[in-house]
Amino acid sequence: MRLSRHFQMRNFLYSEISNFYAVPNLPTDPDLAIEVGRKLATELLEPLVETFGPIDIRSGYRSIPLNDFGSAQVKPQKMAATPKNYAAHIWDKRDAKGRMGACVSIGIPWFAAQYNQGRDWRDLAWWLFDHLDFHELYFFPKDAAFNITWREEPEHRILSYARPKGALFRRGDTPDPMRHERYRDFPPFRGIAYPALPLDTGDADR
Repeated sequence: MRLSRHFQMRNFLYSEISNFYAVPNLPTDPDLAIEVGRKLATELLEPLVETFGPIDIRSGYRSIPLNDFGSAQVKPQKMAATPKNYAAHIWDKRDAKGRMGACVSIGIPWFAAQYNQGRDWRDLAWWLFDHLDFHELYFFPKDAAFNITWREEPEHRILSYARPKGALFRRGDTPDPMRHERYRDFPPFRGIAYPALPLDTGDADR
């Protein structure tokens, strides 16, 4: 099932843990998973591809059995407890307040190359803050990869395991007034002109 111009549902179902341990990673509510997947892909991921080019998908959808396994086994895979992942990595389950959501862990090669030479992950974080209506960002030390979450009633918070660790922005905080200087050299927002699509390709759901 196609979620957006550049993404299909299958792009988010691959899991190394699922493959290695033979734990299924398929949604029990595919309609909900597809609905929130389209929101995630259209509103958050497409603008990234159209600005920076291809992105790396590190972890996407997780089934409840897979998340249970990854968070509770003897050597946990650093997955959050299953209820905490509702409306996050578990796309087909609403959170405790009934809100839909979806999370994906990605990397942006264009930025990762600079980060690995010493650039601050906060340069990218503030660009995302000013350009995308995400619910949450969570940055990691390796390659400045990050979780990005779409959710109803977004809070726009930014957290990090990369140094400096902790919260960069939470609802109610005042954003850095000088943040725009951090990403002055970034490419134009949605500036990549991909070839136009035919009006009817006939394969929208393939």
